[in-house]
Amino acid sequence: MSPIQLLVEGAPAPDLATSALGPFVVQACAGLDDVARHMQQSRFDALLLQVNTAPQMHALLQWNALSLAALDMALVVLMPEPGGNDVSRLLQLGVQEVVPLREAGAARIALALRQSVERKRLELAARRAHATDLRTGLPNHAQLMEHMTHLLALREREPAPMALLVLRIDGLVSAEATWGAESANVLRRKIAVRLRSGLRASDVVAALGADRFAVLLAWIDDVADGDRVAAKLSESLRRPLHVAGQDIVVAVGTGVARYPGDGRDAETLLRLAGSQAALHNAQGRAGFSARAARGDGGAANDELPTRF
Repeated sequence: MSPIQLLVEGAPAPDLATSALGPFVVQACAGLDDVARHMQQSRFDALLLQVNTAPQMHALLQWNALSLAALDMALVVLMPEPGGNDVSRLLQLGVQEVVPLREAGAARIALALRQSVERKRLELAARRAHATDLRTGLPNHAQLMEHMTHLLALREREPAPMALLVLRIDGLVSAEATWGAESANVLRRKIAVRLRSGLRASDVVAALGADRFAVLLAWIDDVADGDRVAAKLSESLRRPLHVAGQDIVVAVGTGVARYPGDGRDAETLLRLAGSQAALHNAQGRAGFSARAARGDGGAANDELPTRF
């Protein structure tokens, strides 16, 4: 049985060395930003968090990388005395299990982690079986990864640069809480249409969970093209979107990863771009973050040559 790769934050690393539910490989983290950095560097199966106070709960709920973590990892949260509202909110955001601290011995934690990891694996298998995001009609995470893997295999034989963008949309969760799930899905579809309208036919837009979109630029001529397109898309989303009789303005945080300079496989590129989008706060009503220095030039993806 392959080891469970585990991140631990906010709690002493549990002694799981002798657990029959493992084996576990434990990496302790010093804060949520440290968790996000480890997520950027490698893949983990589970994240164990301890929340002791209301401010810590607020910080967790506002953590930009929470939805990214919940996308691929099993999340287990330890709390002193979990209340119904807190449990409900955490489960809605993708946490697999909430464990009271009074029960949090090594055996109980090991069981919670093993069960959560197995549930997450079943969830990922089911996700792969359904290639379309039902809220937007876009390709979903699994379909994007499959498409990238095929395209990257082609690029190994016929080298050409490409870029992957991840856009974190701040405002979707509050829109759902205010106007309901269907209105939030209308907003997601309008965002998808606006993104799609700013791209070439050869580029791919995909939905990554509740508040993230990915854009795959299948061909770029210059390493700065990814930054320019990301800036253009961010600017397009600054304009209000009319939903449920309201003009809604969202904020956008964007990350960019480039092939081959930033990675040569789909998982590495997505992890890097997603971590950048999570780590950098949206600036004002729309924000943009990327590894390369940002210039003042305009963004114009439709000025890029169409290759496909």
